[in-house]
Amino acid sequence: MKFAMITTFFGPHSFGGDAAFVDRLSRALARHGHEVHVIYCRDAFEMVRGDQTPRPYEPPPGVTIHALSSRVGPLSPLATHQTGQPAFKANAIRSLLKSIRPDVVHFHNLSLIGGPGLLSIPTPGAVKLMTAHEHWLVCPLHVLWKFGEGVCEAPSCVRCSVQAGRPPQLWRGSDLLERSLRHLDALIAPSQSTLREHARRGIKVPMTHLPYFLPADYTGLPAAPTPIHDRPYVAVAGRLEKIKGFQDVIEAARRLPHIDLRIAGSGPFEADLRGQAEGLPNVHFEGRLDSAEVAALFRGALAVAVPSLVYETFGYVVLEAFAEKTPVIVRDLGALPELVAESGGGLVFRTNDELVEALDRLAGDADLRIKLGCDGYLARLGIWSEVEHLHRYLGLIEQERRGRRVRIDQAHRSGPRGHRSTGSVRGPHPALERGREAGAES
Repeated sequence: MKFAMITTFFGPHSFGGDAAFVDRLSRALARHGHEVHVIYCRDAFEMVRGDQTPRPYEPPPGVTIHALSSRVGPLSPLATHQTGQPAFKANAIRSLLKSIRPDVVHFHNLSLIGGPGLLSIPTPGAVKLMTAHEHWLVCPLHVLWKFGEGVCEAPSCVRCSVQAGRPPQLWRGSDLLERSLRHLDALIAPSQSTLREHARRGIKVPMTHLPYFLPADYTGLPAAPTPIHDRPYVAVAGRLEKIKGFQDVIEAARRLPHIDLRIAGSGPFEADLRGQAEGLPNVHFEGRLDSAEVAALFRGALAVAVPSLVYETFGYVVLEAFAEKTPVIVRDLGALPELVAESGGGLVFRTNDELVEALDRLAGDADLRIKLGCDGYLARLGIWSEVEHLHRYLGLIEQERRGRRVRIDQAHRSGPRGHRSTGSVRGPHPALERGREAGAES
C-alpha cells in the first residue's frame, strides 16, 4: 500500500514527540514493503525553532520526505494557525496527494501545516486516519497547561493564549473542527486517558485506542556504552520545560543525598533548573544526548522518573526505560499510570513525599528494581512491539476499507436515497481488543 503521512514537524525539522512516532511508523511500514511519503512544513519549524538546529536525518529506503516551504515563509503557518485552513500550503499538498495517489492518508500534528480544514482535502479512495498525539484538538496550546501554572480543568482559551504570547485562534469559536472531523474514517488516541480527556472536553466523534510502539532498532547503531558512575543514580530525560516536572525530582534529590540525579536534555527551563540545583552535588546535567546515549543512561539507572505536570497522551520515555529493563516512577496523571498498570513496570506517586519514598525504595531494594524492570521489558516486547502495533494498525485500515466497500454496495442496491457518507468515524476494531500474546516480537 501507499501511505501519506501529513504532519507539521518531521525529520531534520522536528523536536521529537509526534515526529518520533511518525518516523518509527514510517520505517516500520517501509520494512514491511509499503511505500511511505511524509509531508511536513519546514516553514513552521523555522518560525518556532528558536535556537534549535536541524537534526541529522536520513530517510530509509521506502520513505520519501516532502518538506514544504512557501514564498511567504512564516506567514504560511501563521495563516493556518489563525484560520484553521491549509492556506498557502493547500495547492502543494493537493498536488502531492494527486501525484502519490495514497491508499491511506494519516494525519498527525496539523497545527501549522493545515489545521482542521486539511481533513477535508480530496483523497479519492484513500482511508483517512488521524492520531491525537497531543491535546491540540481541545487546547490551543496543545498541553492543557493553564496560564502557565497548572492543569486546565475549566477552559479560558483566549486569555490563556494571550498570556502565553499566542494570538487567539478565531476558528475555534466556529464549527470548523466538528465538520472537519467527519471526514475521517478513524480518529486514534494513543491511550485511554487521551480518549477520555477528548471526550469530556467536547470531541463528539468516537475515538479508537491504538497505543504507540517501540521498534527494536529505535536507537540506531552502534549502541552507546553504559556509563560507569561511582554512585547510584536516577535519570530523567526530555525537553527542559516547566511542564515536565523535573524541578520536583531535584527537590527529591535534595532529600536523598545518597542518590544522584542525572538530567538529560536542554530547553527554555534549563537556567531555572540549574539555579534550583545550585549547591546540590548529587544533581548532574548531562546536556542534550542522542537516542543511543539516552538508552545507555537509562540502562545504568536505578529508575527513570517521569514527573510530568500535564496530561501526557502516552509517554515514549516510559517505553525507552522499559527497553533497558529499567523501572519507571511516574506521576499519577494522564497516560503515565495507565502504562505502569498495564505493564507492572514501575511505581506511581501523587505527592512529592511519595516521590521521595519511591526513589528511596528502589535504591534500597534491588530485587524489586529487577522485577519491575523485567515486567516493563516484557510488556515492551509484547503489547508495545512493532509487530503488535502493525497488526492492529493494518487491521484497522482493513476494517475501514471493508466497511467502505459494504456501504458502497448497499448504496448501489438501494439507489440515491440509500447512500451513506463514508466519512464517519466508527468504534475500535476488534483486533484492538485481542490479547497481548499476539504482540510478541519475532
